[in-house]
Amino acid sequence: MSDRPAITRRDFINGVAAATMSAGAPFGTAPTLAATPGPDSVPPPRRTGLRGSHPGAFEAAHALRDGTLKPTTGHDSGAVHDLVVVGGGLSGLAAAHFFHRYAGAGKSVLILDNHDDFGGHAKRNEFVVDGHLLALNGGTLEIESPARYGQWARRVLDDIGVDLTAYLRENRREAGLYDRLGMDRAFFFDKGAWASEALVPRRIPPGASWYGFGPDFVARAPLGEKARADLARLLAPHQPDYLSGLGIAEKKKRLAALPYDRYLADCAGVDPSVVRIFAKAGAGVFCVGADAMPALFAWAMGYPGFSGLGLGELPQGLLSDLPGGQHGRQAESGSSVHFPDGNATLARLLVAALVPTATRARSQDEMGTAQFDYAKLDMPGAPTRIRLSTLALEIAHDGPPDQAETVSILCAPAGNPHPDAITRVRARQVVLACWNMAIPYMVPTLPAPQKAALSYGVKGPIVYANVAIRNWHAFHRLGAADIDCPSQYFEQVQLAEAASLGGLRAPSDPAMPNVVRLIKTYGVPGLPTKRDQHRAGRAMLLATSFQTFEAEIRAQMQRILGPGGFDAGRDIAAITVNRWPHGYAYTYNSLYDPPEWVFTESAQRPCVIGRQPFGRIAIANADSAASPHTDAALESAHRAVVELLDRQAFPFIAPSPGPATF
Repeated sequence: MSDRPAITRRDFINGVAAATMSAGAPFGTAPTLAATPGPDSVPPPRRTGLRGSHPGAFEAAHALRDGTLKPTTGHDSGAVHDLVVVGGGLSGLAAAHFFHRYAGAGKSVLILDNHDDFGGHAKRNEFVVDGHLLALNGGTLEIESPARYGQWARRVLDDIGVDLTAYLRENRREAGLYDRLGMDRAFFFDKGAWASEALVPRRIPPGASWYGFGPDFVARAPLGEKARADLARLLAPHQPDYLSGLGIAEKKKRLAALPYDRYLADCAGVDPSVVRIFAKAGAGVFCVGADAMPALFAWAMGYPGFSGLGLGELPQGLLSDLPGGQHGRQAESGSSVHFPDGNATLARLLVAALVPTATRARSQDEMGTAQFDYAKLDMPGAPTRIRLSTLALEIAHDGPPDQAETVSILCAPAGNPHPDAITRVRARQVVLACWNMAIPYMVPTLPAPQKAALSYGVKGPIVYANVAIRNWHAFHRLGAADIDCPSQYFEQVQLAEAASLGGLRAPSDPAMPNVVRLIKTYGVPGLPTKRDQHRAGRAMLLATSFQTFEAEIRAQMQRILGPGGFDAGRDIAAITVNRWPHGYAYTYNSLYDPPEWVFTESAQRPCVIGRQPFGRIAIANADSAASPHTDAALESAHRAVVELLDRQAFPFIAPSPGPATF
């Protein structure tokens, strides 16, 4: 391994790596401290270090939660906006879009967001390595199952010029790049968890589940004789009925209440070392592992062990009217679509439409290399203004909720909780497109049952660490592009999906720079509920420094890729750690929640009770649909805007939520 030192804290001063130097300058040779550019001179997508919920984005929110920041009257701006949207993610941007569409393009809309970039979880990370522009999603990954998008989610895509057919056509060659180079999915067995260390290709057969394994995987896996036989049995197309004696309905009921790891151990009777292979099953979807995922979900998602149960097929239409992929509850329909920067492309298209002076780019293809002038996002007099790094502290009607004509919003810099920094803006209507769990603190006058409902779902913590590398020869030599490593610090190590968008071209040669995504979730097995695991995981994530992440990234990539010639000190150009302590929206889980919440559209679900309009305030976010998917955010935006405009047109409609019964 090279003696080259790790990327220093100087390189990441104020969260900005030396990526901002000239394209040809090496990332590891930072300029002097005085010459290092500050955050204002670097576009947010190119800022490295800790991103996602970055330092300066949440300190005031935590002070509000802890009671150490008491909102005051604040300095009154004097302006009254037709709509204030709290949250500049996809749901908030879509709410502004629908409001202009229905209420009129000349109406004034102010969007507030506590981060220094728009898009919410749909963030974009950029790197320039040896003259090559690279981009990857810093959060929301893809448009999942677009064929199942509802009317209003599809309307947003159509309105902003998304053409998935053209995009897929233009990326036909890129889509098969890694296959043509002999690169497949692989599984990393480390010596600490298994008998010996090995990187074993999975070679999933065509048409098999994404979670499957090829026929030679068992022979190459470093397992004992019994474990190898158990794994072969588990992967066989025809295997025993591990729940014999039960009817189909009884089997499904049992699987809905049984964690997948216990099903494998107690019902399928496989060796503990085989159970460890699936320890992180579902983690990329639910932010918890197999100990907190119902076995019924595992069956629906295509994990092995169920072929002998005779459960039949999940109907394609089951829960099809609920937004999101509904993993674990219905069969997925259609393939997903991933832009190079994930759904940041959608956020950029929405901003280009809402604030056209912020960029010259307009079309889908132009978003690949589009530059945005962040100084023009919040211009006086513009129909839509996006005010970043600003937190809404307290939101209250200017009078009784059923009679008030305006709503006051107290705001402060997101990282500065000092009372003198608080200002007041007013709006005729408000859409809360932020996290549900923050709303009870922002709107203290909400009815207690609604506050309880909003607080029920705990978002799942997750980290996307994006690592720019100077070449990807090691991946090519090892024949792997996507590596599962459930016993390591990061459970997945993936080369960026080969995808191009306009002038942003996918690296086509292993000698070219590329980006590696490492994913870490924070399941904490042994705690009573999934919500408890999320809370504990969030605390762990917030307590982790960038230095720790960097050390773990370097060590893990060296360990796995070193046999292919990788040298972490030589080959890593820059690191961006997207920290999402409040990541995926909470989805209901039949191990811990009532089955009717999981498998039906029950109005008693907390998400339904919590999202009820309150006077001139409506709620739009993915949490309100109990789904982390993009269509959930877009559909919720439409619902919230229509709720507000309906009450404007028909003021005799009661603005109170329904009763809570949980």
